[in-house]
Amino acid sequence: MRRAILAALELPGQKFAPEVLLDELTLLLENLDITTAGVVVQRRAFPDPASLLGKGKAQEIAAFCKAAGATLLVCNESLTPGQRNNLQKITGVEVWDRTFVIMKIFEKQARTSEAKLQVEMALCRYEIPHLKGLGAQMSRLGGGIGTRGPGETEFERHRRKLERRVRDIGRKLETLKRKRVLQRDRRSKMNVPVVSLVGYTNSGKSSMLRALSGDESLVAENRLFSTLDTFIRKVELPSGRKIFLSDTVGFIRDLPPGLVTAFRTTLEEVVASSLLVVVLDISAQDVQEIRDVVELTLSEIGAGAIPRIFVLNKTDLIAPDALTNIVERMGIGHDMAVLTSALKGTGLSELLVSLDLCLEKKESTDMKGISSEGN
Repeated sequence: MRRAILAALELPGQKFAPEVLLDELTLLLENLDITTAGVVVQRRAFPDPASLLGKGKAQEIAAFCKAAGATLLVCNESLTPGQRNNLQKITGVEVWDRTFVIMKIFEKQARTSEAKLQVEMALCRYEIPHLKGLGAQMSRLGGGIGTRGPGETEFERHRRKLERRVRDIGRKLETLKRKRVLQRDRRSKMNVPVVSLVGYTNSGKSSMLRALSGDESLVAENRLFSTLDTFIRKVELPSGRKIFLSDTVGFIRDLPPGLVTAFRTTLEEVVASSLLVVVLDISAQDVQEIRDVVELTLSEIGAGAIPRIFVLNKTDLIAPDALTNIVERMGIGHDMAVLTSALKGTGLSELLVSLDLCLEKKESTDMKGISSEGN
């Protein structure tokens, strides 16, 4: 198994503690069968423009990598092409950043043609600015048949190839987007509300969809980003009302903008929902922080104003007295939160009742709005 050294900066006023981010980065790397051999945190006033960590710290990491048998340095912060190139020269090992790690996981986990196209687009867009850091081989001049002249470099040719691929993928995703729009239109004409399960990666959304729909073929794994595609199943509520329940890609701290852009067509399913079910892993130590990340991500993709209820999942992992304290600290009203364990099947009937009540309330509000507009 490949071994890596992890590095992060501690900066004034940063949103998340470096220790939390490095713990999460360790879990992300496990998905790629990479083990963490050690971590380095450097306190700085600002990132070093040339090498992120500073030359002295990078030299220390070079010795650390050699002693630990690590062949990879993974920085939590996003690296510029120059920083990545300089770190590789100083440390003598391959260098990744958090953005690239998440993209590699998406690439590994992608199952459908749409997910594979979305990941490939994000990787192409990531690679283009990093081409100049690949060394002398990208500076060689070309002049053979099919090139644009004797002065064209490998860098320019490869960049044109990647840009052309991005355009090709974009056209294919637009075709898939039109198909999704048609599917949503058909669902809308059926007058069946769409309810989306949203939340942090590995919060239990896929397990929830499988338990509520009874579809045992749905994959639910205890690892980050096990679901990249959108899965929709019909579910009947206690009133007899039917809904389409949707599960899609999970969120994470600092989700790379390239992936958000590439997965825009998939995330549009969330934006078109009548109701959101925010699934939170109540056993996570930083559950309140995770809730904030989910809310911010929903706002960024244009779903911030959609009505929602909160599902506090994985209650089987928490002692009853501790559970009460956590719920009170989160400040979620009892009419907005449901305690569940998708794995054990507890709380699911209460969730279905809550969905019924929320949709009934939304429909009543919508009708009042239409009535006032008519007057």
